[in-house]
Amino acid sequence: MDYQSTRDSALRVSSAQAITSGISSEGGLFVPAALPSVTAEEIRGLCGKSYTERAAFILERFLTDFSREDIIDSVEKAYTAEKFGSDAIAPLAHLYQGTYILELWHGPTCAFKDMALQILPLLLTKSARMLGIEDEIVILVATSGDTGKAALEGFKDVPDTRMMVFYPQDGVSAMQKRQMTTQEGGNVAVCAIEGNFDDAQTGVKRLFTDEGVKHKLSASGKRFSSANSINWGRLVPQIIYYFSAYCELVENGEIEQGEQINVVVPTGNFGNILAAYYAKQMGLPIKKLICASNANNVLTDFIRTGVYDRNRGFHATISPSMDILISSNLERLLYELTGRDDEKIRRWFGQLSQSGRYEVDEDVKAKLQELFAAGCCDDDQTRGTIREIFEQYSYLCDTHTAVAVKVYEDYRRETGDMAKTIIASTASPYKFSASVLSALGADVESADEFEKVRILSRVSGTQAPQSLLSLQEKQVRFDGCIQPSQMQETVYGMLGIRE
Repeated sequence: MDYQSTRDSALRVSSAQAITSGISSEGGLFVPAALPSVTAEEIRGLCGKSYTERAAFILERFLTDFSREDIIDSVEKAYTAEKFGSDAIAPLAHLYQGTYILELWHGPTCAFKDMALQILPLLLTKSARMLGIEDEIVILVATSGDTGKAALEGFKDVPDTRMMVFYPQDGVSAMQKRQMTTQEGGNVAVCAIEGNFDDAQTGVKRLFTDEGVKHKLSASGKRFSSANSINWGRLVPQIIYYFSAYCELVENGEIEQGEQINVVVPTGNFGNILAAYYAKQMGLPIKKLICASNANNVLTDFIRTGVYDRNRGFHATISPSMDILISSNLERLLYELTGRDDEKIRRWFGQLSQSGRYEVDEDVKAKLQELFAAGCCDDDQTRGTIREIFEQYSYLCDTHTAVAVKVYEDYRRETGDMAKTIIASTASPYKFSASVLSALGADVESADEFEKVRILSRVSGTQAPQSLLSLQEKQVRFDGCIQPSQMQETVYGMLGIRE
């Protein structure tokens, strides 16, 4: 299978090239030249299989230049009970009748990003080997909280790689910041920026496409790649868990084989819900994709109106991983909905870069609204949902998952759609203990972050992840903070490159 760039359809690369490059040279994102199809019989055959077997099945259809042995090796090393707490890897919890929570946060950093970032380093190093790349691979990451730690943990001390993570100084939770700033590993670095996630993401993409920077790296025997979901190697593993969850529902007798379900995803950069879209296009029986946003509701407005406009106030919310106004992966979706019209993509995203706004045509808007529903909620509604779900169903969810639950309940009430529904749960509530405790009515202002974790465990009767508690004993290694304009010199400094 070849991969095309969303901004140059004539460009064709292998999956190994797409993974090692991260982003196309002209700024486009790589997508499969054609999506593979999965038949109803093949989905039935995945029922009763392990998560690793399902993962290998999906990856083999996308990574056709990889040997079967390399794919098996990757999934078996990435998805272990030791890393994810059980062989289930991504278990389903039954919330209430017809509604299920897909828990994607049982990995080493307690966030859904582990589902992809435990396997990406394996795919990347195998890709480099296949292509005969001898350069050191420099991975730049912009994060709104969870990607940073998951990427750092996945690439920690991986040979022939270096990693630098940029995060918004005041745009992540205290626990997310602690996870990143105490990160171990001789090949990693972390730096805060004054600004928001969009500033970090824009800065990273600018470095990726700057010919002068790429020349400097090449002269030093290095090359860029990415661990953000702009990298196809980050996105493709996320398709797996939607197939796996559907199979679990069939196995447990919750749905009939072939029955359509809805999927709800709390959404910031649009990667997680895009993976569900790809699963639907491949043949998974998904009825409606429901995009849930917090107060930064640029995606809600876009899906409802066809106008993408980031010229609005930015809100720092209690669901910080969704505090994003430029959703990179939307470019991949629009490429598909335009019939792979790279000229339109260049025009629209050029307008976004220049004026912060673009409007899709009526045909694309109609397709968008047929596939997706969208809603949003503010922090007060998020807190109320956490409290109600805990009081009514004894289920503790984090701030991002609560946004998805609230938006889904609004959708169901407004439409009467009672199809069985999976809600993607993207993080452990313990990563946002202060906000979750506040939602439950606990007064813990005077407690430090780790005492809040212990209090939440007592209040909820659930077990706090040891990986978070152990951070209290770790020394902070990275405490720098820069302006976005200093990102290039900071990267050069980490790599020992002279300006």
